[in-house]
Amino acid sequence: MFRIQLEGAAGGFACHAGDTVLRAGLRAGLALPYECNVGACGTCKFELLQGEVLNLRENAPGLSARDRAKGRLLGCQARPLGDCTIKLRLDEACRPAVLPAMRLAELTGTQDLTHDIREFHFRAQGRAQFLPGQYALLHLPDVNAPRAYSMSNIANADGHWQFQIRRTPAGAATGVLFDQMRIGDRIEIDGPYGIAYLRTDIARDVVCIAGGSGLAPMLSVARGLADSQAMHARRLHFFYGARTPRDICGADLLQQLPGFGERMAYYATVSAPAAGNPPWHGHTGFVHELVRDTLAPALADHEFYLAGPPPMIEAVEHLLLVEHGVPQGQIHFDRYF
Repeated sequence: MFRIQLEGAAGGFACHAGDTVLRAGLRAGLALPYECNVGACGTCKFELLQGEVLNLRENAPGLSARDRAKGRLLGCQARPLGDCTIKLRLDEACRPAVLPAMRLAELTGTQDLTHDIREFHFRAQGRAQFLPGQYALLHLPDVNAPRAYSMSNIANADGHWQFQIRRTPAGAATGVLFDQMRIGDRIEIDGPYGIAYLRTDIARDVVCIAGGSGLAPMLSVARGLADSQAMHARRLHFFYGARTPRDICGADLLQQLPGFGERMAYYATVSAPAAGNPPWHGHTGFVHELVRDTLAPALADHEFYLAGPPPMIEAVEHLLLVEHGVPQGQIHFDRYF
């Protein structure tokens, strides 16, 4: 057990051997800044003033050449080798509402949603405690680093954790999940993490925008809203963008929720309708275009939750922030890469 001291702060936090600076700080309830947790976004940068750390990912894209020249490190990739003193700026938006923890979980079932997206069901001892839209880190056998995947269900007393994961060609993690794991196998789940969770105290109508396996956190947000009293006073617009017709999914899962068709609507679009089967007779184009065509000019009246590939996030951000002046505080997403 090591002690991590924050420069200028009265106290610090404990870090178990093998944990990272970021995750140990979040487990202690501190507002350490972060987003992706895998070394890509660069949000968790800090300066090491005293002590020594092991850099788990030397070439992490979250650090620029200038950052490296200044000796900056990433909290999610820095494993302390002893007591340390660090310098960073806390961000109250990142203070964990639910403290992340490690737990052992058993694979109890799977379900194919599309040709390349599968839902994995795990069960751990104790309550599954997280907020709709959050993610966890899965520690998989023979994979050199944990992978971040969003939960598709909501908190429950039975210890159920569900993830909708898209197979990545030649991906080490999805290769293990799709091809090697069997019912009864166990992994470690570390979480919850993420700041793009459902805000039930905000009275605006909700818009969920998903692409690919970004369906999972958006489905969790929709389920969380349907499970709360807030659904009785607002509407939910759920948009899903895919490349081809066979990539479309999610409608059947939303239809099971109370309020679907009355206060909840599902919209889908494909960007390459002629590619493969089945034939497509719905909207064509990108998902941000469908959002614009459906909700403009009243976009600023909504609360937005986004999950999908970076080009989709960037296009939606431009639509909302630049073209329609939606305040940044009404747009929620965790940056994935």
